[in-house]
Parts: sequence; C-alpha cells; structure tokens
Amino acid sequence: MSEGKSTMRDDAKGYGEFRQGWPVVVAAMLGIGLGLSPVPLYTTGALAPHLAQAFGWGFGQIMAGLTVMTLTVLLAAPVAGMLADRYGVRPVALTSVVLFGLSFMGFALSNGSLPLYYATWAVMAVAGAGTLPITWTRAVNNWFETRKGLALGVALLGTGLFGFLVKPLTAWLVAEFGWRGTYVAIGALPLILALPVGWFFFRDKDGGAGETVAERRARQAALSAATPGLTFGQTLRDWRFWVLGVAFLLVSFAVGGSIPNMEKILGQAGFGADDVVWLASLIGLSVIVGRILGGWLIDRFWAPAVAFIFLAIPALAYWHLASGGTDTTVTALSIFVIGFAAGLEYDLMAFLVARYFGIKGYGAIYGALYGFFALGAGFGPVVFGAGFDKSGSYAGPLHVSAGLLLASAVLLLLLGRYRRFDQA
Repeated sequence: MSEGKSTMRDDAKGYGEFRQGWPVVVAAMLGIGLGLSPVPLYTTGALAPHLAQAFGWGFGQIMAGLTVMTLTVLLAAPVAGMLADRYGVRPVALTSVVLFGLSFMGFALSNGSLPLYYATWAVMAVAGAGTLPITWTRAVNNWFETRKGLALGVALLGTGLFGFLVKPLTAWLVAEFGWRGTYVAIGALPLILALPVGWFFFRDKDGGAGETVAERRARQAALSAATPGLTFGQTLRDWRFWVLGVAFLLVSFAVGGSIPNMEKILGQAGFGADDVVWLASLIGLSVIVGRILGGWLIDRFWAPAVAFIFLAIPALAYWHLASGGTDTTVTALSIFVIGFAAGLEYDLMAFLVARYFGIKGYGAIYGALYGFFALGAGFGPVVFGAGFDKSGSYAGPLHVSAGLLLASAVLLLLLGRYRRFDQA
C-alpha cells in the first residue's frame, strides 16, 4: 500500500514538474536539435558527395572536418560549461545559437581551399559550443527531479527529430538551391526557430530577470554554496568520472563513426539509392524512440543497467551490417537499434552527471565529459572512412565498433549506486 501511495505522489509531483517546466523543455529541444551536436553530424554525409564533385576532395578529407570540430570542442565545451555556471545558461545558449547559425552558413563560402574549410569547422565549434547539451540540460536538470530522465529525454528529442528530417530535407534543398544554398538554409534554421523560442521560454529555474552582472555573480555564488554536489576539482579526483569518460568515448566512436557513413555503408551492401535514403533516415526516428523510452526507463530503473541493454543489442546490429547483404527488414531493424544507442547518449550523460556528481559543478563536469564524447564522435567517421579507403569495406570498423559498444556497456555497470547528496 505504501509503495502505491509513493508512486502516486511521484506521479503527481512529476505532473507538476512538467506543468511548470514544459516551456524550458521545448526550448531546450529546439536549441539542442538545431545546434552544434547534431547538425554537422547529420548533414556532412549528405553534402560530402557534392563537395567532392565541386572541389575534387576525397571523402576522408571532407570527413576530417568533423575531427577539426572535435579537437576544438575539447577546449571549447568545458569553457562553455564554466561560462554557463558563472553567468547563467540563458545568455550563453542564446548567444551561441546566433553565432552557430551564422558560422554554419560560412560553409557556403568554400572555394576549394581545404585550410579555409577546416578553419570554418573550428570557428563553428567555438561559436556553437554553447548550443551543446551542456547549457540546455543544466536548466532542465534544475527544473525536474522526479521525472528528470524523461524530461531530459524529451529535451534531447531534437537530435532525433533533426536526424530524421534532415536527410530528405538536404536532398530537396540541394536539388532546388544547390549545396551552397543548402548550407545557408540549414544555418538559418537555428535563427528562425531555436532563437525566438529560446528567447521567450528558456530560463534557468533560479534565473532572475533584469539582474546586473554583480547581482548575478552574487546570486550564483550563494546558489553554488547551497547547491548539493561535487565541485569540478573534486570530480576529477573521483574514479567514476574517468570510467564515464572512457565509456562515452567508446560509445561515441562506435555510434558517431557509423552515422555519417551510413549512406555509404548501405550503398556498399548493394542497396539502391531510394532504399539508402529511407533506411538512413531511420536513425533519426529511432533516436526519437530511444530518447523517450530511455528517459522513461532511467527514471524507474538503475540507469547503467538500462544503458547496458541499449548498448549491447546494437553491437549485434553492427555484426549484421558488417556481413553485408540486402535483407531490408533485418537491415532496417539493425539501423533502428543503432539509433536507440544514439538516442540514449546525451540524456544518459546528463542524468548520470546529476546523479553521481550533483549540480554544483554541472556545467564544467558535463563539458569535460562531452570532450570525451566529442573525441570519439570526431575521430570515428574518419577511421570509418580510412578503413574503407584501405580495404574497400566497412567490415573492419563495424566489427571493432561492436566490441567497443560491449566494452562501454560493461564499464557503466561499475558505477555503483547513485549518490545521495541530500544526506551529505
């Protein structure tokens, strides 16, 4: 009976949280979905053939832009997190939305110079670091407690929605306006959609309107002193931080390496152009399902156990893709479960940071862990491309990725029970 009453209280509290915090979740969903995290990853594979045709660049040279972005994000992401901790998430996120959209449009000015192309990637990474989930999830974490996992899952739906829609959208834009017009159109989306919604609806729970800089700093200092959790320095001395870092590095390499190369993987397997488009688009759809289902599950069950299942099953999907073949049903199912893994990544990271390290140093901690994630996501596509260039097959990288997913799943099981900061 007491368990039933407790569940009813949790449900009522969770409903109240969503009733108050839904505008923040919607704003975060658009900000993340149209930000630095998904936009370059999901568009590069579709635009790469057009860049190669225009400038004679190799596929590996084009994908190396993701590596440049990754190396830059390793430095920029922790800085964005610390700025959000110090000055608030709202000014950092909204400023970065504008700068990211404009810098993404900069690819339309490419003239065949690889240094200029790579420099654009670096500028975009710095400009867009504040659009990473670091900022948006900080506010969502503060607004929600009982349904934290579900709220994070909904907020991070933006990556799946964008991933599902962008490939057919990119194909249409290229056909109508060329690749240069496509860069401009996609770069305008954050300015047209994410910025106005964020301006009116996105704020941290403890944010004050009309504050001076001095007042904000004083409030943030008082809030930090009263906020439960570890500081960034304390977290760096905690072995769980490094376990999480290695686990997310492996996951992002495996998942991030396959997504931009998925069209080419399917083409090598023998699928026709029409099948390639709709099969590759399944990733975005499955990310959406993974976000909602994963968020719902980690609110109710131990998150590392949920992650183990979500990461172990896609390992089998990689083995199938490595074997080739054009069985549409099995391939579609394989791509769908890979999207499940991609769907759990960001909200799992945000959830685990809050549960194991608290909110005190959330921005810097998340930013540092995102650096591990970005490292894998940046080098994964290049290694996949290089493996194909060397052997004419993606089998090697796919087999390695299957093993990495299993290893990361096991690592997360080592984290142990959540911390109870309220009892410190």
